[in-house]
Amino acid sequence: MAEARKPSQPKSIFSPKTEELLKRKQKAMAGGGPERETAQHAAGKLSARERIELLLDDDSFEEVDLLVEKRSREFGLDRRYLPADGVVTGFGRINGRSVCVYSQDFTVMGGSLGLAHAHKICKVMDLATEAGVPVIGLCDSGGARIQEGVESLGGYAEIFWRNVRASGFVPQISAILGPCAGGAVYSPALTDFVFMIEGTSHMFITGPEVIKSATGESCDFESLGGARTHSTKSGVCHFVAGSEQDCFRQIRELVEYLPQNCREKPAAAMPSDDPQRKSDKLDAIAEMEAKKSYNVHEVIWEIADGAQFLEVHKAFARNIVVGFMRLNGESVGVVANNPMVLSGALDIDASEKAARFVRFCDSFNIPLLTLVDVPGYWPGMEQEYGGIIRRGAKLLYAYCQATVPKVTVVLRKAYGGAYDVMSSKHIRGDLNYAWPCAEIAVMGPQGAVDILFKSDIKKAADPARKRQELINDYTAKFSSPYQAAQHGYIDEVIPASETRAKVIRAFHFLKHKKVETVKKKHGNIPI
Repeated sequence: MAEARKPSQPKSIFSPKTEELLKRKQKAMAGGGPERETAQHAAGKLSARERIELLLDDDSFEEVDLLVEKRSREFGLDRRYLPADGVVTGFGRINGRSVCVYSQDFTVMGGSLGLAHAHKICKVMDLATEAGVPVIGLCDSGGARIQEGVESLGGYAEIFWRNVRASGFVPQISAILGPCAGGAVYSPALTDFVFMIEGTSHMFITGPEVIKSATGESCDFESLGGARTHSTKSGVCHFVAGSEQDCFRQIRELVEYLPQNCREKPAAAMPSDDPQRKSDKLDAIAEMEAKKSYNVHEVIWEIADGAQFLEVHKAFARNIVVGFMRLNGESVGVVANNPMVLSGALDIDASEKAARFVRFCDSFNIPLLTLVDVPGYWPGMEQEYGGIIRRGAKLLYAYCQATVPKVTVVLRKAYGGAYDVMSSKHIRGDLNYAWPCAEIAVMGPQGAVDILFKSDIKKAADPARKRQELINDYTAKFSSPYQAAQHGYIDEVIPASETRAKVIRAFHFLKHKKVETVKKKHGNIPI
């Protein structure tokens, strides 16, 4: 009986060398394997490669250093294969624009950073600065790889050095998509914007157990370093997302407002709104009683194209609002006092929040619109002890240093030193407008009258009536915008309803503004 013939194996269409390449790539792209990827999904997290696919335009990712392997052989590492050494790196596109990206793979040794892992991140950061494109880090790591000792620490330092080198040259964005502890937190802290996910992201220098043993304080991951903590208390986090998909959508939206690098200006969008559009709502706000608060977001929405505004640091220091809008298609940064919180006064957190934003916009040629309604600095011993003098001066420094087009609108109050700080003409605001209801003075009329006319009020037959008469007279003479306009400190007093048209024309005029700065190494900001 004839022996049964074995079925023939299909012949490969690739050469042996190409077959070997494909096998190596497949092995490296497998990450920690199906079980660990399943565990990652069970924790509500995507894999490193899934994240890149969602963030970037379809079929645009080009991976580099896929076949890089660890170099350390100690503590059993010689017997372990770490696919891609726990990080996926490369370049791609967002809405057609080039970006560099790295995505840490938690399924490979918890995404821990070893020397090869760090060198991969360093290479893609170098590519970003050389090509002049934004760099985005998707962070999901247990921290330094203990088995590699000081080499791991050296790897972090190499990344930090590149963060600083790239600062102000290309936009840097970090998304915290899992744990980020110890030295690992400093790279995101050095970048321009930090994103976190509710319930998933955690950042801290020392964990709950170390804190408990060192100080006796009890806390958990979420209360210590969760998204809510860092978006409301510490200010480390700029954007909070409900899911990873939402996070990547927000990153894509943010990138649309930014240039590729400091040598370029943000790309304009097709104008979608009437540049001459007037707003009855702004007139209504201007006619409100001076003591009544309002939501400054309503002013921003009325001015912006299509009422679209991407707010930054939304939940932190809410007495000041910062973010991006478009005016006749052009990207503009907005800084606005918010009367709904602390009456819009400047405090430590608000000053630092706004200063950081102003410096970012100035670094990347994004014009600044400042909407002023500020009663002064927030008083109190806590503020003084916390360093309001030093830390509040950061905002003053940022505005003085900024050379981008600066347009200012005083909406209602602009009192005391805070008037100077909020992009006044004196610190080189380019065009400064005021609504007719604006009050520009050393202090509010009530306080000024109580100081200047204390004895006259006491002597009056009807002190209350006399005081009110003096307040009305002081307001007319010294708190209106007209005295400032007489001195040229306000370029024009404008109807509130025409604010959008006025600022659009102002920015169009200032589009090619150039300022020659004093040549020096750098200034010394009051850190």
